[in-house]
Amino acid sequence: MNEYNYKQVYEQWVNNPLFDQETKDELAAIRDDEKEIEERFYCDLVFGTAGLRGIIGAGTNRMNRYVVRKATQGLANYIKKAGKQNQGVAIAYDSRKMSPEFSMEAALCLAANGIKAYRFESLRPTPELSFAVRYLGCVAGINVTASHNPPEYNGYKVYWEDGAQITAPNDTGIMAEVKDITDFADTKTMDMDEAIQAGLLITIGSEVDDAYIAELKKLVLHKQAIDEVGKDLKIVYTPLHGTGNIPARRVLAELGFQNVYVVPEQELPDGNFPTVAYPNPEAKEAFTLALKLAKEVDADLVLATDPDADRLGIYAKDTATGEYKEFTGNMSGSLLCEYEVSQMKALHGLPEDGAIIKTIVTTNLVDAIARYYQVDLIECFTGFKNIGREILKFEQKGKGTYLFGFEESYGCLIGTHARDKDAIVATMALCEAAAYYKTQGKTLWDAMMDMYEKYGYYVDDIQTITLKGVEGSKKIGHIMNVLREEPPLSIAGYKTKVIRDYRLEHIKNLETGEVKPTGFANANVLYYELEEDAWLAVRPSGTEPKLKFYYGVKGDSYEGAHKLSADFGEKVMELIHDILEK
Repeated sequence: MNEYNYKQVYEQWVNNPLFDQETKDELAAIRDDEKEIEERFYCDLVFGTAGLRGIIGAGTNRMNRYVVRKATQGLANYIKKAGKQNQGVAIAYDSRKMSPEFSMEAALCLAANGIKAYRFESLRPTPELSFAVRYLGCVAGINVTASHNPPEYNGYKVYWEDGAQITAPNDTGIMAEVKDITDFADTKTMDMDEAIQAGLLITIGSEVDDAYIAELKKLVLHKQAIDEVGKDLKIVYTPLHGTGNIPARRVLAELGFQNVYVVPEQELPDGNFPTVAYPNPEAKEAFTLALKLAKEVDADLVLATDPDADRLGIYAKDTATGEYKEFTGNMSGSLLCEYEVSQMKALHGLPEDGAIIKTIVTTNLVDAIARYYQVDLIECFTGFKNIGREILKFEQKGKGTYLFGFEESYGCLIGTHARDKDAIVATMALCEAAAYYKTQGKTLWDAMMDMYEKYGYYVDDIQTITLKGVEGSKKIGHIMNVLREEPPLSIAGYKTKVIRDYRLEHIKNLETGEVKPTGFANANVLYYELEEDAWLAVRPSGTEPKLKFYYGVKGDSYEGAHKLSADFGEKVMELIHDILEK
């Protein structure tokens, strides 16, 4: 959009009677700020495959009620063209600023289109929205959340009737419908009382909560261990001002965990996230207050869920030193995978068609677990919606039993009640596992070390380089082209055995020369399988001007593997630097 256009659109918003006075006042206040006007109006906030995400404020490139209404109108149009308008849409929202308002805007737009909206009475976690879509028989779900983004952001995620976030062809179909709406006057809304009276706006709450919690409790494997030590196990938990507080505490209390200490400063929902700069359990600083409380009460484990409660971070005590040790997402996911699969096998055996699902950038430790228990390992692209799609394939084919699925970014799913990452069920399962191992005199960290001894010390990490602007984009393209056209025969001293090129959609074995299809959709991702179970994956970020390098190594000891990993990361960065220098 050129200078004339963005100024023209700004003036339209200021003068158009469609927009409310609060919006006009906000825009009037920036009339003399040329840069701010350009930032807000130089483009439309893009509705992508994950929905919307942006800074809250007035303007076409901001999250506001009009942009939310436009996205919802596009979704409504798609639902009606699919002939599924009688099924309804479930709507949830988190603790962020404007989340209740945006969720109501979406509900009233759907109602105005004759589509029943089932809106939660108050904030709920993402996995419960995923559950509600299927529980209520809805065609879709909307979740108003920006996950773990900074406080000035909000977002809008769309789910389909299987309970997973939208995938092909629904994602591109909905995107096209949203893009086709070029005038905000073409969006619909209606009065809230009229929507309620017409039976088009239905408030949901405790019934869905009870059903969701009941499904979680069915997944417990060792209730006797909780009965034995649940009164002694000490758990520190923080919802980081988000949606996890009530459901996480409820399920733990109902199972018999009597010593759950919630970080008081972070207990209540607050969209300003006043105690953390970045409300993400992947960030160490998010645990500062929780670890302080853990030391005061001598906790066994420390848990944190992100604002929409789909990601879980964990620290656990090391028996040998008494220190609290950090788990990466790969570590906590692998520990839960081992616990769930091993105990399923011990209690009632594993199904012949049992499968573990992981993303391609998730640790090879889970491959070792799958080999040990002789179950299938299925890989998919990053994004939990792709794990959800694999579960749907099992259901459609009538073959394949889902055992566990996770991705490296602190998200996993136990059971098939939801089709998204579920930090509430992960909290429950990790506490159960902690109780089970406590009956054996072990902490979760001790159990993790036992796993490493059993399978090998797998360590995984990620490096990123930021290359902004047009020049940066060209450099990212150049690096990918060189790695694709002149593939390194060794990386960081590890011989390259197999190259998976997901853009060319083939897998080439360098030792045999065999070439076979990836079986994946086209994507600009390169994956190098190296000797000694090491690996490197390279992909440009879909949302930021970054190139990401995921990698993993395997060592003979915890310290040794971490040294190998650090060396590997340095060598990869040297390789990329050399490519840029040429």
